[in-house]
Amino acid sequence: MLPASHVSDPDRILLTGANGHLGRRLIARLAPTVPIVATVRSPAARRAIEAVAPGVEIAELDYLDAAALARAAQGCTVAVHLVGILKESAANRYVDAHERATRALADAARAQGLRRIVYVSILGSSPQASNAALASKGRAEQILLDCGVPSLILRVPMVLGEDDYASRALRRRARSRVAWLLRGASLEQPIYAGDVVEAIVSGIARSGAESVVLDLAGPESVSRAALVRRAGACLGLHPRCVSLPLAPALAIARIAEQLLPNPPVTAAMLGVLDHDDCIDPQPAATELGIGLTGLDEMLRRCVGGATPEGNSR
Repeated sequence: MLPASHVSDPDRILLTGANGHLGRRLIARLAPTVPIVATVRSPAARRAIEAVAPGVEIAELDYLDAAALARAAQGCTVAVHLVGILKESAANRYVDAHERATRALADAARAQGLRRIVYVSILGSSPQASNAALASKGRAEQILLDCGVPSLILRVPMVLGEDDYASRALRRRARSRVAWLLRGASLEQPIYAGDVVEAIVSGIARSGAESVVLDLAGPESVSRAALVRRAGACLGLHPRCVSLPLAPALAIARIAEQLLPNPPVTAAMLGVLDHDDCIDPQPAATELGIGLTGLDEMLRRCVGGATPEGNSR
């Protein structure tokens, strides 16, 4: 693990999306050695941060408010942008959560003369993507690439961390006698949350005026069914995986989107989850100077619950 001193002493970090799993881990990784301004959107999120990181400076604001972000960024040198959604609803649109929030942050970064922005995006994002979530993320990436502030964009697939939503869902499937999976042959390449945090820390410390986009993932790409079986083996269990076709689920999701303001799943969400992830992660890991946690060790920590949240190694 990189020491906190790897981040230079003058760095003061503006963190958006601080109450998410990665945000909380990053705070635990750097505070109190590195000053952080943790931004949140609600009193409940503020209280959650105060409970796990007393003493951390917190700014409650609207992520679409560039002026409020600029005020929060006073004295900061780097912004880490973790705002984003997987499921769109009538009250929470991709264009707001991704594009407008990123544009507001870019405006604030320019106003305060920040030297770098680190943005965590999704593997497969592109403005030309047919999937609405991936296209919106891609447009947010382009906003940063065009904004004039050097940016590091980290595209990552499924992130597994101790007691996070993805790990709990995987644990439930691994504990089932029969695991029902949408397209069990879909390729997953999960990355350990601690490794993503180390990548962010490396990005904070980067120098240079160039913007960089890196595709980063875990060391193994396996089918969804194989991932559930590997997770089961970690628990000493042997779930039977049954693959279901994706098309009927997409049709049901589209109907739910027409009938409900906040459907439990959406077609775009299913499309992101079904994206086949299979890349060589080593070039990005080498560029960032980080190691990658092996899949079985990742599952031991996250599905087996071996390490408390916040301990990345």
